[in-house]
Amino acid sequence: MTDILQHRETGVLTLTFNRLERKNSINVAMYGVLAEAFEQAAGDAQTRAVVIQGHETVFSAGNDIADFLSRPKDQESPAFRFLRAIAACPKPVLAAVCGPAVGVGTTMLLHCDLIYAGDNAAFSMPFVNLGLCPEAASSLLLPRLFGYHRAAEALLLGEPFLAEAALEVGLVNRVVAPAECSALAQAQARKLAAKPLASLMATKQLMKGAQQDVVRCQMDEEGATFARLLTAPAAREAMTAFMEKRKPDFSNL
Repeated sequence: MTDILQHRETGVLTLTFNRLERKNSINVAMYGVLAEAFEQAAGDAQTRAVVIQGHETVFSAGNDIADFLSRPKDQESPAFRFLRAIAACPKPVLAAVCGPAVGVGTTMLLHCDLIYAGDNAAFSMPFVNLGLCPEAASSLLLPRLFGYHRAAEALLLGEPFLAEAALEVGLVNRVVAPAECSALAQAQARKLAAKPLASLMATKQLMKGAQQDVVRCQMDEEGATFARLLTAPAAREAMTAFMEKRKPDFSNL
């Protein structure tokens, strides 16, 4: 079974997480597929918009911890390649998010242009809880979007916030019933695909261009810090505890 489904129709590329038995957690192979898809979409004249989605019950549980422990991320990994590719995508990127969106399941959304959420969506970025730090330039983009104090609450505590809160702070465009979420994202993507591509790309570049270099630099700084923390005892304790289904003990760390 393919863990990332790809479908192209009327100028819209749809990427679907298809690993429901693991709550759509993302492994190295999946990151590679996603990175390649976004890189190809950037230069493909037939691709005019990209939609990324999961299932009505779960968007993504984030990194596959078992896979992560055996093949951790660094700045040359497929995970960072994907994050750079989605951040740099010149075409409109949409997301349909239902159920949990954990870690990278939330941070990747900061690089989407339109986001539609099911009313069961729950966003969380528990990096500190895993002994790590934010990724995908979220330490830069989240305070700009949420304001510092709300961003600090989301990143330092790592607790979930729900769809209506995401709508209030501007992370998502609209909240609908889960059964309607994918159809809405597809309808909006088709509207975009029918517009002049050069105008869409120019408008996106004008909105995002000024911050692109800063975003790349922040991703690099986060990546270096992430790699350093990944080898520290706190991260290993957190991930081992997760695999052993117990509460981590940071009392001496």
